[in-house]
Amino acid sequence: MSRAVGDSEAAAPDARPGPVAPERRGRPRSAAADTAIIEAVLRLIENGASIGELSMEGIAREAGVGKATVYRRWPGKSALMLDVMRSLDTPSPPPAGLSVRDDLILLLEFLRRRGLAKRNSALLRTVVSHVQAQPELWAEYHETVVRARHEALLAVLRRGMANGEIRTDHDVETVADLFVGPMLARAILHEWKELPDGLAEEIVDMVLEGVRPEPAG
Repeated sequence: MSRAVGDSEAAAPDARPGPVAPERRGRPRSAAADTAIIEAVLRLIENGASIGELSMEGIAREAGVGKATVYRRWPGKSALMLDVMRSLDTPSPPPAGLSVRDDLILLLEFLRRRGLAKRNSALLRTVVSHVQAQPELWAEYHETVVRARHEALLAVLRRGMANGEIRTDHDVETVADLFVGPMLARAILHEWKELPDGLAEEIVDMVLEGVRPEPAG
């Protein structure tokens, strides 16, 4: 199981493109064109086209731009689909930094909602499945999107270790797995299991009970 926060893909089922990933060097800067092209991909998929049936030419026609405009931004369909997936991605809320427990619940609740959104969105499942099947794209998605979420979780855990709320005799990465593992198992490995309200709180409280330092003496 990956140790990264956010392995379960999701956004609101009816989500639409937000900011597109930072532009690659040499690519013309035009947010309007980026959005039009990504919207065109989403429309085509929603209208029943499989990703295998999509072509860069057809996407350009749907977006109302020239084929060269698409190719200047993305070298091929797989790279474009990575940005389509990023456009459906909901940013993780930043931890408030006031309570380790509350911050952990915030991060796990984000995973729970992403898992629910993926289950409810055929569009998102289609896009995610395509990117997951491309190892280089999936690695890039983890490097540019998932890593930041994982680092946010590690920062909360390190704060808890520093202030005495979490024991320090275990590797912080392993402790992170203890928190996110149960949520990811339900969201990804056992998709028939429910993701009910209160699950994040239940997991956090259960794990915190086990990783609290022993009382002195």
